[in-house]
Amino acid sequence: MSVSVQITASSVPRDVETEPLIDSRNRKGDLPTTTVKEDSVLSNKTVPHKNKYSFSSISCFGVDLTPDNIAVAMVYFVQGVLGLARLAVSFYLKDDLHLDPAETAVISGFSSLPWLVKPLYGFISDSFPLFGYRRRSYLVLSGLLGAFSWFLMATFVDSKYSAAFSILLGSLSVAFSDVVVDSMVVERARGESQSMSGSLQSLCWGSSAFGGIVSAYFSGSLVDAYGVRFVFGATSLLPLITSAVSVLVKEQPVRGPARGISLGNGFIESSKNNFTQLWGAIKQPSVLLPTLFIFLWQATPQSDSAMFYFTTNKLGFTPEFLGRVKLVTSVASLIGVWLYNGFLKKVPLRKIFLVMTLAGTALGMTQVLLVTGLNRQLGISDEWFAIGDSLIITVLGQASFMPVLVLAARICPQGMEATLFATLMSISNGGSVLGGLIGAGLTQVFGVTKDRFDNLAFLIVLCNLSSLLPLPLLGLLPGDVPETNDNTDIETKSN
Repeated sequence: MSVSVQITASSVPRDVETEPLIDSRNRKGDLPTTTVKEDSVLSNKTVPHKNKYSFSSISCFGVDLTPDNIAVAMVYFVQGVLGLARLAVSFYLKDDLHLDPAETAVISGFSSLPWLVKPLYGFISDSFPLFGYRRRSYLVLSGLLGAFSWFLMATFVDSKYSAAFSILLGSLSVAFSDVVVDSMVVERARGESQSMSGSLQSLCWGSSAFGGIVSAYFSGSLVDAYGVRFVFGATSLLPLITSAVSVLVKEQPVRGPARGISLGNGFIESSKNNFTQLWGAIKQPSVLLPTLFIFLWQATPQSDSAMFYFTTNKLGFTPEFLGRVKLVTSVASLIGVWLYNGFLKKVPLRKIFLVMTLAGTALGMTQVLLVTGLNRQLGISDEWFAIGDSLIITVLGQASFMPVLVLAARICPQGMEATLFATLMSISNGGSVLGGLIGAGLTQVFGVTKDRFDNLAFLIVLCNLSSLLPLPLLGLLPGDVPETNDNTDIETKSN
């Protein structure tokens, strides 16, 4: 676990994170989600995609950098670079609004609500194209909404309610943009091998991690030098990049009557059919059981808010130093993506979850050394201990979360790929929100406040041990994800 609260400016998943105030454990990564695939048609075979997107000789993570892929990578980059405001939000809630750790965690859960209804955004973008486009126009709108939300934070916000509302708008902006770009990722993952699916996810999360690296150090130094309002104002310019890259998306305009959609019987019947298909896909054991495990895995409690207050109020960590820690964790996240992409793509999912969860739980216990001061008796300063702990846990967390994305993308049946992927990731995000709320409740029960940390060590131990609770349910996951290069039906492959 990181020593600071990862209050994201949208996750990574995802958490895990870049979403405003999605407080995610580093061991699990930020939570990405995705969308309804436009004009999905049920068929028995998957259309090959390799040649369609192989126009460029330049590649990254084994993926050709076509205009569409560049747009996807840039949107993920924006999600990472929005981390510029993470520490500013944390210090604003703590110092300006004088909130306790439990209150901060509750605001985190509230502001992450947009990530729980991602399929709705996909349905909206699929059914109500703006100016004839289902993707470009919503990317533009998402960027403008994000810029507006951070402008409010820089100017008018002066209470915890207005802050939660503004950050909620920013979270909605990033979630909606995820709907658009993740549909492209799902289209490419369908019918591909596990390695290629992993490469696509690596490109997405590698871009996000790189954006985090770009903004990491300045997130703290700018708070020290100019204050939180200035950082919010600078952050308001970044979502406009999402609007700008929309021109790179190759999309045929919807012409004639297809530009709108009737709200009559045809619309209602179509909605009922979509819901029936979605429920039929979810209740398949090959989809339902892994989803249940992921939800429970994400729903274990978190103590990140309490640790942020401890490291700043008790240990005296400055915004500039926490910016350096954030830089280390951003680099570590990129290393985690590289570790999975290079060595773990073919490792069975059960083995990855088992080893990474055990290792993450054991290393998470080292937070107790920092809280009790035993690290100083061992000759390790608080600062170096915090940096080393964050580095190792983040690498493990990102490497263990990558297979979640790959699994979710590849178990989706033909014709419902992006819709079901969005639903699965929303359920996963719901587990993360529940874990944050449970953590807030435990923080209150243990009496941990902004200046009382007597029981913080017990809170950390309990939260870390709870991560082991889902392990007996590892049997719900598929024993292996077969490596294949054919273009057979994805539902057959997932079964």
